[in-house]
Amino acid sequence: MTLCTPARTTTRPRSQRPHGPPDRRRFRIAGADLSASVAVFLIALPLSLGIALATGAPLQAGLVAAAVGGIVAGRFGGAPLQVSGPAAGLTVVTAELIQRYGWRTTCAITVLAGLAQLALSVLRVARSALAVSPAIVHGMLAGIGVTIALAQLHIVLGGTPQSSAVANVLGLPAQLAHAQPAALAISALTVAVLLGWPRLPGRAGQLARKLPAALVAVVGATAVAVFAGLAVPRVDLPSWSSHALPGLPEGPVLGIAAGVLTITLVTSVQSLLSAVAVDKLVAAREDRGAGVPRADLDRELAGQGAANVVSGALGGLPVAGVAVRSVANVSAGAVSRTSTMLHGLWIVLAALLLTPALDLIPLPALAALVMVVGVQMVSITHIRSVTRHREVVVYAVTLAGVTLVGILEGVALGIAVAIAVALHRLARTRITREERDGHQLLRVRGQLTFLAVPRLSRALHQLPQGSHVVVELDGSFMDHAAYETLSDWTTGHIAHGGTVETTNPSGVRIAEPATSADTAAAAASHACCRPWTPWHNHQCGEPVADQRPESDAPAQAAGLRLATGIGKFQRNTAPLVRDELARLAREGQTPSQLFLTCADSRLVTSMITSSGPGDLFTVRNVGNLVPLPGEESGDDSVAAAIEYAVDVLRVESITVCGHSGCGAMQALLGSGPDDPSAPRTPLRRWLRHGRPSLERMASRRHAWARISGRLPADAVEQLCLTNVVQQLEHLRAYESVARRLADGSLTLHGMYFHVGEAQAYLLSGTDEVHSYDDVFTQVLPSEHRETARAS
Repeated sequence: MTLCTPARTTTRPRSQRPHGPPDRRRFRIAGADLSASVAVFLIALPLSLGIALATGAPLQAGLVAAAVGGIVAGRFGGAPLQVSGPAAGLTVVTAELIQRYGWRTTCAITVLAGLAQLALSVLRVARSALAVSPAIVHGMLAGIGVTIALAQLHIVLGGTPQSSAVANVLGLPAQLAHAQPAALAISALTVAVLLGWPRLPGRAGQLARKLPAALVAVVGATAVAVFAGLAVPRVDLPSWSSHALPGLPEGPVLGIAAGVLTITLVTSVQSLLSAVAVDKLVAAREDRGAGVPRADLDRELAGQGAANVVSGALGGLPVAGVAVRSVANVSAGAVSRTSTMLHGLWIVLAALLLTPALDLIPLPALAALVMVVGVQMVSITHIRSVTRHREVVVYAVTLAGVTLVGILEGVALGIAVAIAVALHRLARTRITREERDGHQLLRVRGQLTFLAVPRLSRALHQLPQGSHVVVELDGSFMDHAAYETLSDWTTGHIAHGGTVETTNPSGVRIAEPATSADTAAAAASHACCRPWTPWHNHQCGEPVADQRPESDAPAQAAGLRLATGIGKFQRNTAPLVRDELARLAREGQTPSQLFLTCADSRLVTSMITSSGPGDLFTVRNVGNLVPLPGEESGDDSVAAAIEYAVDVLRVESITVCGHSGCGAMQALLGSGPDDPSAPRTPLRRWLRHGRPSLERMASRRHAWARISGRLPADAVEQLCLTNVVQQLEHLRAYESVARRLADGSLTLHGMYFHVGEAQAYLLSGTDEVHSYDDVFTQVLPSEHRETARAS
């Protein structure tokens, strides 16, 4: 499908959104971004040096990666507040590549991994990374953390780490026997400050905690080492003129390809999961992330790929989104990508101007810092989460595999175990039978697949003939084999004088399997039964709406249908929503949106917006009209609803929704010019609020609205579309709406629902002021949106 293009060119306002590219003529830096960039810089500087030390790379490589991650990934990525740089999760794989192929080849592998990420972003597969089980991701990070901690423990003790986690564990007793007191003292001081600084009590502690614990720990350890004259190894930054750049890859092709795959996998998954986490953090802030867009994962993947290409080309470590720095950026109140880019600039200035100060830092302090980060990667919160979801086996196998064998092998083992666990759950079905209150109760727990058919058939045929049976299904899936088994048994049991009732665990009846004997009769007697038939005023076994009852009292028949519908609600639906409605009754309503639409009975707002109780504050009238302020003449219901929604409920958006075949628009088209002699009926008086839409459609100053790349089918559809645009302009005339729009806390949306196609369209091309492109874009199901964007 080809997405629509604007019907006319609109002039964009000079001001840009805070997350967009800076205006070439005027570049403004928000104070919040400036302070946040300094806070992130103070965290990133020591961590970058520590991660470079842990990998065995030149220490400048960590600074290069931090600067490139901030500037390149910050500028081109899709998550404005995510901070990228050298990540602890890449330490193990990078160290292994350096040991095996050397530093220059590792830089080339980083460049190739960046190109692979760019290719994946073009294919728009970023969301596929989210399909990986969280237990596997957390297990991978925990395994990397264990490996990092074991390796850095040797440096903390004054020694040198071995090549693998197993070797580090085996060599630990000897290292403990020959520990260096000076290195151990500096490391202990660093760890104590790291753990104690965030827990300082009182007002003084609250002020002190504004400085990052990592910075305070490294600065404190450096000061003690310098003033005490301790003989410990220190940072040694060679001249930038001798900085090693990448060379052509040297080594076996399969080995290099495996390295590229590993770097691509780890950086991509970590960055995308971090971007999703940052979205949640931004939404949880007091300002609810006003002005900050949600992460575009494909763009974020492209930004990470570009950063890795540049970092590798400049002799830097691989780059990924880093949770610690991103959390600090969000918590510091950053409002745009400028904070991330500025932090990269501060890294560049520090690398060029603060080399003498950086050379004083003791290596045991950096090793202790990275060791603590590695230990924290084994998160107790994650362990509780996977335990609660019964995936601790997947987590443990992945952790052990990454620690003992390697990252790719460990992830592969985790995926294999996750698949096995999923198959086990799918095949595990508990079937129990008991007698209760004079009837037979057959409970089925779990998914009903062909694997459970033998046990299901055995349990069903053990039930006494002619008895009343309740089959309680507690699962979300039933395959064809299980359905046929249950259906055939139901047919036979009813034929022998028994009864069958199928319920869910709450006791609410659900549709029983259709028996083969009933198929023809059902087709004849209930041919009208289809999904959503309740909206046709239809109840199975009762007269259909278009089959008028042979009665002289149609009002009584309508009342019966209403009473029947209410009864079914009380019996089937009320038990399911009672708890949620009780909560809303206690806490009050907090809808996020004012939804203004037509009174047409074919528009079911909860259906077309997938919303439930408490989600929408809905206003319906004939023609989805918004009278201009002061023109309602005696009926201020719409104005009152707008004021209440905007000022009292503080909704975040207002949507005006029109629809196809609107009777009000047809009446407007057929009304002609105002006739003073015509009777002023209530309907006629109300429709005068729609005349501006009629005038807009006839005006040469406004282009005709388009719907998903095509012109409207007829004048009625054209007026329906134009009316949505016009009513949005009427909304802007309300003082409360204009005020909220000005401070950025409210947005307006236009929507059009084609009844015959069951298709929703959104008005696209709105700007910050008053202009609209008058183009309605088709809303696709989520699985088709990425394909449409590519088209």
